[in-house]
Amino acid sequence: MSGIIFDIKEMTVHDGPGVRVTVFFKGCPLRCVWCHNPEGLSPVPELLAKTNGCLQCGLCRRPCVHPECAPYGRCLYACPKGLLSVCGTEMTAEEVARRVLPLKPFFDSTGGGVTLSGGEILLQPDFAVEVLRTCQGVHRAIQTSGYASERDFSRVLAETDLVLFDIKHTDPEKHRRYTGVSNEPILRNLALLRASGKPFSIRVPVIPGYNDDPENLARTAELAAEGGRLLSVDIQKYNPYAGAKYPWVGRIFTPDIPKEKQTLPDLSVFTEKGLPVQVL
Repeated sequence: MSGIIFDIKEMTVHDGPGVRVTVFFKGCPLRCVWCHNPEGLSPVPELLAKTNGCLQCGLCRRPCVHPECAPYGRCLYACPKGLLSVCGTEMTAEEVARRVLPLKPFFDSTGGGVTLSGGEILLQPDFAVEVLRTCQGVHRAIQTSGYASERDFSRVLAETDLVLFDIKHTDPEKHRRYTGVSNEPILRNLALLRASGKPFSIRVPVIPGYNDDPENLARTAELAAEGGRLLSVDIQKYNPYAGAKYPWVGRIFTPDIPKEKQTLPDLSVFTEKGLPVQVL
């Protein structure tokens, strides 16, 4: 069993308890207008061409004899500043586990473990299940939008110790407008998560002008208060540099969020319901 991974980060501290290794799956069915990982959207390996510092020398566009360069129409090795690379690597579950399991003593001492993130891990459900099974013996968490069939979500959930569940917007029309997909499958899977008895946190990316209005935050708080083993509501601050990587993968970042609007809104709608809130 193999899948496409676009990054593995060690020593992460915001992707579950303790100090962790976070494995980023490539590919996502959502198209959130504020996405800060555009290199994780496509499900296949792609050229990552950093633009800052490019000399416009044209060396990378000259024909080369490297077969690995052919799919991208550029020589990956010609850039004198090393600005070209391929984002996305095919890995087996065993290869991922070899990056994770040697750190088990460290996880045990810090309460950490491995977290599968993305992209969206549920776009590669078979691979996600296999990685989680191969990493048995360490604490296993997933971060997900919840956008998948109930069958695939349930299969991955069965192998998971903790779920970090994203809520982008509660309004169906605005959810589709801002993310490109319906939130109906997400809400169905959130109900499955509550009924499973598995511990979970609800994660809310607060995007100025998109989902930070009092009405949406109040509805999000009501949703979070509906029961289950909720550990926390995690408020994720907007990354003002989210658009910097878009040109690297040939995409355009469209949101225009003034810097003066990048402060957090009033979060009392959560605390008034007795919900544990943390800002990441």
